[in-house]
Amino acid sequence: MRQILLFLTIILTGFLFLARLFYLQVYSSDTYSIENDNAIRKVYDYPKRGFVYDRNGKLLVANQPSYDVMVIPREVEPLDTLEFCALLKIDKEKFIKTYNKAKHYSPRLSSVFQSHISKEDYAVLQEKMRKFRGFYIQKRSLRKYETTIGANVLGDIGEVNNAVINRDSYYKMGDLIGLQGVEASYEEILRGAKGIKHIQKDRFNRNIGPYKNGKFDTIPEQGKDITITIDSKLQAYGELLMRNKRGGIIAIEPSSGEILSMVSAPSYNPNLLVGRERSKNFTKLYYDTIAKPLFDRGLKAQYAPGSPFKVLNALVALQENVVTTEDKFKCRMGYYLGSKKLTGCHHHKSPLSMNEGIAQSCNAYFANVYRRIIEKYDKPADGMDAWSKHIKSFGLGNYLGYDLKIGNKGRIPDGAFYDRWYGKNRWAATYNISNAIGQGEVEATPIQLANMVAAIGNRGYFYTPHIIKHIEGDTINSNYTTPKYTTIDKQHFEPAVQGMFDVYNKGTAVALKVKGIDICGKTGTAENFMKIDGKKQQLTDHSIFVAFAPKDNPKIAIAVFVENGYWGSRFAGKIASLMIEKYINNTITRTDLEEWILKHSLENEYKKPYLDQPLKINGNTTLQIIEEQEYYQLKKALKKINAISS
Repeated sequence: MRQILLFLTIILTGFLFLARLFYLQVYSSDTYSIENDNAIRKVYDYPKRGFVYDRNGKLLVANQPSYDVMVIPREVEPLDTLEFCALLKIDKEKFIKTYNKAKHYSPRLSSVFQSHISKEDYAVLQEKMRKFRGFYIQKRSLRKYETTIGANVLGDIGEVNNAVINRDSYYKMGDLIGLQGVEASYEEILRGAKGIKHIQKDRFNRNIGPYKNGKFDTIPEQGKDITITIDSKLQAYGELLMRNKRGGIIAIEPSSGEILSMVSAPSYNPNLLVGRERSKNFTKLYYDTIAKPLFDRGLKAQYAPGSPFKVLNALVALQENVVTTEDKFKCRMGYYLGSKKLTGCHHHKSPLSMNEGIAQSCNAYFANVYRRIIEKYDKPADGMDAWSKHIKSFGLGNYLGYDLKIGNKGRIPDGAFYDRWYGKNRWAATYNISNAIGQGEVEATPIQLANMVAAIGNRGYFYTPHIIKHIEGDTINSNYTTPKYTTIDKQHFEPAVQGMFDVYNKGTAVALKVKGIDICGKTGTAENFMKIDGKKQQLTDHSIFVAFAPKDNPKIAIAVFVENGYWGSRFAGKIASLMIEKYINNTITRTDLEEWILKHSLENEYKKPYLDQPLKINGNTTLQIIEEQEYYQLKKALKKINAISS
């Protein structure tokens, strides 16, 4: 019996060996992957990222050489840790932490041990790396920003995290990826493709040469250059005007949807997020939760659009045939329901027609218009749905679909919104009359308002706003070259355009006219609230202005938001007029407006919630005149911009 058992054991063992050999030589050979072969070392050759140019061909982003110390944990041999740390200028604690992180990621795969080594340190390290087995130096290119502006536009690059690695097999630990702005939106185009070399190793883990004579090796493919739509001179001028202020400026070319300027204030120098100081600088910017320099106000900030929204209500009313351009409404310094005042208004002539209502920005006129739109239908929800559909056709209340990674969709309510709020059929137009004047429940981002005014300037259509103008050897997405039409018939736009033109001629922006340029605009003032110690309190109003110019065949459409800027023409209107003149004429004749904007700061306004001061004072008393030294620095920066322009 024992002999039989021994015989069976030998047969079974032999069968297992045969099965294993069959699996290794026949079955598993089909699934063999060179990438998973431990006897082959993979060395990546990183390509240069594509350059970024502005619309006029000015180089904005280039490359500079960078060196990373890489580690393969399983190949590391005992070393003089103190000497190695001294060479890398790190302490032993960081050495241990970084090594353990690399080992946890993969003992056999390489990862970045120390990034962004300087040229000087590289020269010293290169001579001594033979002493530190398992470590080697890898060269790659790092971004070099040839400008100090447009940080929110250009974005930055940084190391990938585990989520990216798990999502996209192209990236390995330590690889760089576009994180914000253009760098993120056009990452796949700018990054190019990595090259790879496969090095055969012997049983002692020593390199013995290229695997199969380099049959599987590839060379790097350089990233493609791109041209973006931004006018760097206009961008620089906008950032200068917004110094010591918070808010956003978006300027668009109506005939193409190309974004000419995208200012978010406060901003920062994009070079701060390059090199070994990147992490420290990013932390400082990230934890500035008051000024929020990393928050792109042009794309993400949602504000009540204020009086510019009135122009849309005029257009909807004409389309719905509930008013004519000649219908007049009375204003008694506000709009009343019986004896109850629903909304106030400033002093002006009364009654007013549509042209005068827009030019004088009359709240009572548009409250009447709004009621007529909603009350045209038997049910208020149906009226709201019709109104909402028209408003959304201008790109409000949803994501515009532009080619930047971030943004918010704003809010345009419909009938269901108020049915949920008040109950079905238990409300009326007077419940949300603030929508008539761009307050209440409506919210929009600056880029949405710029797109809205571009559609008005085009008399009924717009192109999806976009930042890309040209891709080397490629074409841009057809979505950006296809017009989108609003629900408003073309003939209804002329009265609204004329009203906006008269805002400059005889209305609320008469003091902001620029000689020789026919500008159509609309001032806006939006209430501003903030929770302080758990209580909702009102702060100084936001200043808003939208405009396009010239009146016919406009070249630029613009939206300006200045937080805590008092009223529309005080800050935002001045900035909009200056930006328009700068772009169209490449010069400034309204030096009085420029001087005023450069001299006045709103920093004191932004400090109010954190100090024992009155929160809402719409007067001159809280305006801060900037210090003389800083003013002359601004003037010096302005001279530099003008020198570049000429």
